[in-house]
Amino acid sequence: MARNVDLTSKEWCDVVFANRNKEFGAYQLRLNSKPRHLRAFLFTLIGAIAIIIIAYSYMKVAAYIEEQRIMDQANQELVAVDLAAEEQEEEQEPEETKFEQPEEQALPEEILNTVKVTELLIAQDEEVKAEDEIKSQDELKETQTAFGQTDFDKGTDDRNVIREHKEEVIVEKKEEVKEPEKVFTAVEQMPQFPGGEAELMKYLSKNIKYPTMAMENNIQGRVVVQFVVTKTGSIGEVKVVRSVDRDLDREAIRVCKSLPKFTPGKMNGQAVNVWYTLPVNFKLQGVN
Repeated sequence: MARNVDLTSKEWCDVVFANRNKEFGAYQLRLNSKPRHLRAFLFTLIGAIAIIIIAYSYMKVAAYIEEQRIMDQANQELVAVDLAAEEQEEEQEPEETKFEQPEEQALPEEILNTVKVTELLIAQDEEVKAEDEIKSQDELKETQTAFGQTDFDKGTDDRNVIREHKEEVIVEKKEEVKEPEKVFTAVEQMPQFPGGEAELMKYLSKNIKYPTMAMENNIQGRVVVQFVVTKTGSIGEVKVVRSVDRDLDREAIRVCKSLPKFTPGKMNGQAVNVWYTLPVNFKLQGVN
């Protein structure tokens, strides 16, 4: 018998059913077996593909739900930390600025010299003090010094350079301490990566460099990172809220700091600083 004989062909069926009752039904079944087998194969293939697609979709949905749960938990922790920090700031009283009283500086060059005018008084010799020198009328006429109750010779005789002495008070200006700008955890319009989340995932997969030590020790997992998207769209503070390994944490922080500018988040139409939570997956190929 030839090897290339089609057992489902009409010619072969005629040979098999020669001198037999073809009206019984077996002849028709044998003749139509090829289309039936083909339909069965196609239905089986389509069913297998549908099962694979449903299983893959279920895995993606489950992973997305898990990521959302992690993000919500991290946001709740951040809100609790922010509330505690605000309470501590309210309890702290601002320190009063102490003003030091400036020392008075003498201006001897602007103080007018004076000559004591001695009044004549009859007194005993022992009651007269040596310093009470009596100046003659001629001396008083010749001097350009002003008259006063005492002798003062530490200033100036020029009355034109005398100015009015006013008490000078130096007021120390209190330096304004700028309060750090508030960082929101949830806003009306969250920050957006250029191109959306799909482009963000592509950027991470393209730029992540798997740490050598983690690769040699078969360490993998998901590091959850939070960073501030500033009002200008640049990346601010970066921190790890869910750690896996020190090397993986450092690589996740490095990649997040290298991200290009986001479209900043907005509150009431104004750009604001916003915390952004991002899970970074580290997975080795061929390792379950």
